[in-house]
Amino acid sequence: MYYAIMSEDVPNSLALRKQARPAHLARLEALKADGRLLVAGPHPAIDTEDPGDSGFTGSLVIAEFDSLESAQAWADADPYIEAGVYQSVTVKPYKVVLP
Repeated sequence: MYYAIMSEDVPNSLALRKQARPAHLARLEALKADGRLLVAGPHPAIDTEDPGDSGFTGSLVIAEFDSLESAQAWADADPYIEAGVYQSVTVKPYKVVLP
């Protein structure tokens, strides 16, 4: 089943994100290589694809896991958590309807 992992950043998280980004992306690439990643990306703090110094306010990952518990465990091990980027993370089941 798919799960949505919705994360909210601490204020002014850009420097923290930059530091932990390579490790964060490596985990997403592993999900992609396993054919389990549906979509992943950050929420820009302003209405543009490249927010520059404005940074981001959070992230969304939708990926396939065996259970809610395994999705939560994967989310809990995100390098952005260890780096202090995320102030909260919510994991919920997700049903793909379209396309």
